Amino acid sequence: MSALDELRRLRRSGTAVRKRDNKAAFWFLAPWFAGLLFVTIGPVAASFGLGFTKYNLIQPPKFIGLDNFGRIFTDERLHNALGVTFTYVLVSVPLQLAFALGVAMLLDRGLRGLAFYRSAFYLPSLLGSSVAIAVLWTQIFGAEGMVNRVLALFGIQGKGWISDPDTALSTLIVLNVWTFGAPMIIFLAGLRQIPAVYYEAAAIDGVGRWSRFRHITLPLLSPIIFFNLVLQIIHAFQSFTQAFVVSGGTGGPSDSTMFYTLYLYQQGFSRFDMGYASALAWFLLLIIGAFTAINFWAARFWVFYDD
Repeated sequence: MSALDELRRLRRSGTAVRKRDNKAAFWFLAPWFAGLLFVTIGPVAASFGLGFTKYNLIQPPKFIGLDNFGRIFTDERLHNALGVTFTYVLVSVPLQLAFALGVAMLLDRGLRGLAFYRSAFYLPSLLGSSVAIAVLWTQIFGAEGMVNRVLALFGIQGKGWISDPDTALSTLIVLNVWTFGAPMIIFLAGLRQIPAVYYEAAAIDGVGRWSRFRHITLPLLSPIIFFNLVLQIIHAFQSFTQAFVVSGGTGGPSDSTMFYTLYLYQQGFSRFDMGYASALAWFLLLIIGAFTAINFWAARFWVFYDD
């Protein structure tokens, strides 16, 4: 056999092996592709189609055109839910990130038992969206809750913080700020990547702590801040469990905790108006996309990269 024939044989053999490996990889990936098609892409496409229909889960969908999307602009209760949601996002997210960055800077100093503190602070992020934590929150801020018991020790008469429309949303904001563990871990990793030589040079020049934080830490950490900002805004817009459990699914007193997602749930699963609920879901997608696009546009003015 000539060298050319041997080379051709090896190529055919290699091609057969690659085809066999590709076939095996396909079968291993088949469950994931099935889930992507039937659990993600399929329902998303169906919800888009239902947005143009009147559908109550019992009777067949009836095409009504853009009526559901036009209804969004005249639904006063939805507008209130948008105001509550925007307030929640614009207040809780900056507070959460500021608190997470502050704790990360404290832990970055090399405290003893760092692994324990890191785990303890991260734990609320794992449980913050659970039903158990939401129920616990009602016990803390209820009329007979822990907050009022502490106030009573100082002779201060408490109130039902969750049942008062002036403070109900604030309790959920505090809950979201309390779940600062995830962005804190990311901030801590970012702080560990800042070269110490910058701080040493600044200290030699007599630069104070605030100036070092403003002119060294923040610029070098700005990509991490941007990353956390985008993720937490998306997460805040999707918040549902806290408002549902704390308000009992009603939206709280005077709809003070009526999040957009809670209103969407009521339309779909309480009033069985699945067509309108689907339109609301796509409108929420547009809102989140708009906020994300604005953040990416604004990032060019305050986010700095090494290159």
